[in-house]
Amino acid sequence: MPPLPSTSVWIWLLTFVAVLVWSAIEPKDYFTWILEVTPALVALPVLVATRRQFPLTPLVYVLILFHAIILMVGGHYTYAEVPLFDWLREPMGWQRNNFDKLGHLAQGLVPAMVARELLVRLAVVNGAAWRNFFIVCFCLALSAFYELVEWWAALATGDSAEAFLGIQGYTWDTQSDMLYALIGTVAGLVLLSRLHDAQMHRLLGSRGGRARANGAPA
Repeated sequence: MPPLPSTSVWIWLLTFVAVLVWSAIEPKDYFTWILEVTPALVALPVLVATRRQFPLTPLVYVLILFHAIILMVGGHYTYAEVPLFDWLREPMGWQRNNFDKLGHLAQGLVPAMVARELLVRLAVVNGAAWRNFFIVCFCLALSAFYELVEWWAALATGDSAEAFLGIQGYTWDTQSDMLYALIGTVAGLVLLSRLHDAQMHRLLGSRGGRARANGAPA
């Protein structure tokens, strides 16, 4: 029995493809679009390939879709020019378009829940405290590596990578990006762990398996 009903799988795929097609129609800059959307394009075949052998929980699938949509919207408009967040600048008192900060929150939250699922189900780390510590370290490392990728892209392409960087003149943009990723990681672990455990319990039960890690749902 799959973790999501077939209709939900199709809704997930259709939503992904529909947003991807919209995103690819006359984006602000095609080079920036490719840079931003590539992680989502890489994730899709991985999810399809592992769907039957190692299906994930519905929560994680929804979070991955949410993150992919953020990447596609950012790729279409560039992170500095998403209209909704331009409109929010005045009522929120922002000095810049902060859509990129939403992206970095997701960059912490979504990998944290993916990593948590893998660590629990594969029994990689024993004990909830050590598992959470490892997840926080992993997500911070991932965020730092992404900042390095942005730097390498800027060095390789010069001004054409400015929209990908999304700095908008903010001196501490790199550091704040990593802070938002950290906030997303911690928020995911604090707010979603109980729901995540319940879904893993149901998933493993439906597949005739059980969690093996210490502190995992049984």
